[in-house]
Amino acid sequence: MTVAGEATAGQSTVAGEATAGEPNLADRPTFRGTIVALGGGGFSMSETGESAIDDALLRMAQAAGVGDRRADDPRPHVCFVPTASGDSSDYIERFEAAFAGRAHTHVLSLFGQSPWDYRAPDMLGDMDLVYVGGGSTANLLSLWRRHGVDEAMALAADGGTILAGISAGANCWFAASSTDSFGPLAPLDDGLGFLPGSACPHFHGEPGREESFIRWIEQGRLPSPGIAIDDHAAVVFEDGRATSVLVEAPEAKAYSVDEHGGIRILDEHGQVAAVAEHERTEENFGTDE
Repeated sequence: MTVAGEATAGQSTVAGEATAGEPNLADRPTFRGTIVALGGGGFSMSETGESAIDDALLRMAQAAGVGDRRADDPRPHVCFVPTASGDSSDYIERFEAAFAGRAHTHVLSLFGQSPWDYRAPDMLGDMDLVYVGGGSTANLLSLWRRHGVDEAMALAADGGTILAGISAGANCWFAASSTDSFGPLAPLDDGLGFLPGSACPHFHGEPGREESFIRWIEQGRLPSPGIAIDDHAAVVFEDGRATSVLVEAPEAKAYSVDEHGGIRILDEHGQVAAVAEHERTEENFGTDE
């Protein structure tokens, strides 16, 4: 099934002017390439498979020009990496349904039942866009390192391939993150480190995400800057620096959290723009024993 569609009105970016004197999120580039981190949304959270953020990713992939193109077939090459879900067949089918007809679709599987199902990670270097699915951040990182996917990702990005991911697929790029890989929410500090600081997907979409993420950054259990991303929002990074915010729902936003727990909304250029409204109480923040 081919899912098409133009970006909807809900794809407006977060409004606001950057406050004078406020720093960019990533003052120290640690990575060369483009990364798009989705807090939630995309085809993964769409009943129809349609997504304004995915439409934007396809436009970026089209412009990347890494994969082989024929004059009569200029579609970009997009590879789905469902490691975090254990290579869920349903997830793969949803990806194929959302992107078929609009891109040459590929899947990097690390859970093949036979040697012939296995795909070498170096295939990523031939892609215009690599799209990492959600699931367990901890399992993803462990398997990627075992199979050399982390190195293949860095090489692909250096060659112009766009790296994107949702939830666990967003967490993985950062030095650290908030994850439910172990059941309850917990800080995880051994991310790939392509991006500095820490990430929190589903910031206002799942109970406990906001409170725990802010608390762990204040306590030093997660590094700052913290990048918190709502469902249906994404932050685009170029060479380690936030450059834009994409949203596909009016209420969706992305935020920066500093080492003191201060929350700032990011504007459409990825700059801190406004203090986010948040009523801090002992009840909603709790205490750690």
